[in-house]
Amino acid sequence: MSLKLIWPLFLLALIGCSAKTPSALGTLERDRVLLTATANEIIVELTSKEGQFINAGEVLVKLDAKRQTAMVARAQAEQARAEAYLLKLTNGERPEDIASAQADVERTTSAFEEARTNFHRLDKLVVEKLVSVAARDTAKARKDETEAMLNSSIEQLNKLIKGVRHEDIVQAQAALAATKAELQLQQQILNDLTVVATRSGILDSLPYNLGERVNTGAILAAIQADNAPFARVYIPEPYRANLVIGDKRPVRIDGIEESLTGKLRWIATEPSFTPYYALNETDRARLMYLAEFDLIDTDRPLPTGLPVSVELSH
Repeated sequence: MSLKLIWPLFLLALIGCSAKTPSALGTLERDRVLLTATANEIIVELTSKEGQFINAGEVLVKLDAKRQTAMVARAQAEQARAEAYLLKLTNGERPEDIASAQADVERTTSAFEEARTNFHRLDKLVVEKLVSVAARDTAKARKDETEAMLNSSIEQLNKLIKGVRHEDIVQAQAALAATKAELQLQQQILNDLTVVATRSGILDSLPYNLGERVNTGAILAAIQADNAPFARVYIPEPYRANLVIGDKRPVRIDGIEESLTGKLRWIATEPSFTPYYALNETDRARLMYLAEFDLIDTDRPLPTGLPVSVELSH
C-alpha cells in the first residue's frame, strides 16, 4: 500500500483515539447540615468532637441557659396566676365572703337607721328652736353618708350572690391561653440553647471553643449527613438545553474503574458566572450551570470530595 493511502488512514485513527466524550466535571458531595446559635450566649459544654460519627438527637453544644431559665420560671408563674384567677371566677365566691358582705349590709343598715332617726329628731328641734341649724345640717350629712355606704354594701352583696359576668370569664380564659403560649415559647427558646444533631452523619466542624460567647445566628456545628453522596458538577452551556430533571447519565469517579449511573435531580436556571446577556455567542459557550446527579445504583461508602465527571452528549 502506498504512503498516500496509509497517511490519511493514520490521521483518522489518531483523531478517533484522541476524541473524548464531553463531560461535566465536579466532586462528590453530601448534604451539609448547619446548626446555628439562637441566642447570644456563652458555650458551657461541647459533648462531641470533630470527625466523630453522631446520631440524630445527640447533644453537640450547650449554651448558658441561666437567663432563659429565669424567663421560663416567670412565664410559669404568670400561667399559675391566670389559672387561679379563672378558677376563682368559675367557682364563684366563697360562702364566707358572702356572709361577710351580708354582715356589712346589716351594719350599714343600722348606721343608716340611726343617722336618719337622729336627723328627724334634730329637724323637729330646729322648728322648736331648741337646736341650731348647723347641728341639723351635720345630722343630715351623716344620714346621707350612711345611706351611700348602705347602697354600696348592698351592691357588693348582690354582685357576690349573682356571680361574675360571662364576659369576665371569657377574658380570663383568653388571658390563660396567652400565658400558656408564652410559656411554650420561652420553653422552646430554652430547649434551643441545647444544640442537638438533627441528622446522623459525621461532625464536620465545631467552629467555636468552650467558653466563647457566640452571636445569634453563628454556626455552632456542621454535620456531613450520612445519606448517599451525589455528584455536583458544572454543565457547559452547549449541553444545558439537552438536560431535564430525571435524565440519567454515566458518572465516573476517580479510583473506580466502572462507571455509575447518575440521575439529574437539580440544575441551576442561571449560569454560575457572567450573565449570558453580557456575552457574545462564542463567549456564551464558556458558561457553566451547576447541577446535581444522584447516584442510583451503588451503596458503596464513597468519601466526600472525590473528583467526578458526568458524561454528556448532544
